Amino acid sequence: MSKPLKQIHLAAHFPGVNNTTVWSDPAAGSHIEFSSFAHFARTAERAKFDFLFLAEGLRLREQGGTIYDLDVVGRPDTFTVLAALAAVTERLGLTGTINSTFNEPYEVARQFASLDHLSDGRSAWNVVTSWDAFTGENFRRGGFLPQDERYSRAKEFLATAHELFDSWRGDEILADQATGTFLRDAKAGAFVHQGQHFDIHGRFNVPRSPQGRPVIFQAGDSEEGREFAASGADAIFSRYSTLKEGQAFYTDVKSRLAKYGRRPDQLLILPAATFVLGDTDQEAAELAREVRRQQVSGATAIKHLEFVWNRDLSAYDPEGPLPDVDPVVAEEHISRGRAQVRMYRDPVAIAREWRQLAEANKWSIRDLVINTGNRQSFVGSPATVAQTINDFVQADASDGFILVPHITPGGLDAFADQVVPLLQEQGVFRTEYEGTTLRDHLGLAHPDADAPAERAAS
Repeated sequence: MSKPLKQIHLAAHFPGVNNTTVWSDPAAGSHIEFSSFAHFARTAERAKFDFLFLAEGLRLREQGGTIYDLDVVGRPDTFTVLAALAAVTERLGLTGTINSTFNEPYEVARQFASLDHLSDGRSAWNVVTSWDAFTGENFRRGGFLPQDERYSRAKEFLATAHELFDSWRGDEILADQATGTFLRDAKAGAFVHQGQHFDIHGRFNVPRSPQGRPVIFQAGDSEEGREFAASGADAIFSRYSTLKEGQAFYTDVKSRLAKYGRRPDQLLILPAATFVLGDTDQEAAELAREVRRQQVSGATAIKHLEFVWNRDLSAYDPEGPLPDVDPVVAEEHISRGRAQVRMYRDPVAIAREWRQLAEANKWSIRDLVINTGNRQSFVGSPATVAQTINDFVQADASDGFILVPHITPGGLDAFADQVVPLLQEQGVFRTEYEGTTLRDHLGLAHPDADAPAERAAS
C-alpha cells in the first residue's frame, strides 16, 4: 500500500539583513516602505502560502569600524510591520523573529497576544538568542550570554510567556450589559513565575487570543537548538539544501520528540530556499549565474574574504588571485555582528583550502566567493522546480520550504503564478485556505485541545 501524499507547506521570507537580496537590480524596490511589505504579503496570500516571515537585525553590521553597506541593513520594527500587514491580509500567517536574550517575557507575550487578536489568530514567534557582545552593546544589559545560558534563558523565557498566555482561560469575559458584569473571574490574568532568569508576578492584561498562543518557530541548528525545538517549538527552520542532508536533519529532529511526549507531526521542518526560474532549465541556469554575480560584486567579494582573513584587503583586485598572506587569528575581528565569522573557526586552514581551489580552477577572488557561497536552492523551469520541491517533501527531507526571493518586493510573483499552480495540479498544495488561523494552515492543534482538563482546572 503506497504512502499517502504529504501536503507541502510554503512560506515567504521578506529578504533583507543579508546579501541574498540584489538591491541594486533595477527591478528592486524599497526595504522600508510599507508598499513593499504589502505587495509581498498580498502575493504570498494570493498563492495560499501558510505565512510571511520577517527576520530581525538588532544592530547594523560593521566591517573595519564602518557600516557594511553592500547588502540590505536593518529594517523597521517587526511588530509594527506585522500589525500593519494584518490590516491588508485576511488569512496569511504573520511570523516575526523576536530575541529572547534582550527582551522580557511580559513585553513579548503581550505583543504577540495583541497581534494574534488583531489578525484573528495568525501570529507566530520565531524565538532566537543572541550570540555576541557586539549586539549586546545596544542594550542596557550589554555583553552576551554563553551558549548554554542563552538556551537556558530562552527555554525559561518561552515557558514564562506560555504561563502568561495561559493566565487567561478564554471564558472570563462576560460583558453582560444588563447586569453590568464584565468578568466572570476577578482573578483573570494572575500569574506568578519564579525561576533562574525571571522572578515576576502580576496580571497579564491581554485576554486569551484566538490561537491561545502564537505558533512557535525555532532556528538553531546546534545540539541545544535542536533539543529546544523538540521540547516546545511548532516548527524549526533548517539550513540543509541537499536531499541527503535534509533527510538526516529531518530524522534527527523528529526522533527527539518522543521523549517530550510529542508526535512527529507536531513539529514541522521548514528549510529556507532560494530559487531562479526560467522558461527552460538551461535558461534558468544562465539566469542563476547572472544573479550570483549580482549578489557578489567585486566589493562584496573583498568584504567576504575579509571575514576569513580578518585584515583589510581593499588593496586587492577582486578579479585577481587570492592573498598570499595568512589570516590574522585574533579575538578582535574586523567583521562585527556577522554570523559568517563563527563559521570559519580555523581561518588559516580555510585560507589554505581556498587557495588550492582557486589555483585548481583558475578562480579569481570573486570567482571563489561566488562558487563557495550559497547557491540557489532551486533552479529550473517551473515544472522542474515544482517537481524538486515535491520530491524533497515526499522523501521526508522537509515538510515544506520558506522561499527567499532575491528581488523585493516582486521576486515572489513568478513563483506564485508559475510554480504554485503545478503543485496544486499534483494535489500536494491547497487551492484555498481551509481554516482561518495559522495553526489551521500548518495542521497544528489549538493548545487548549491538547490539555483541556489542565486548562479547565487552572
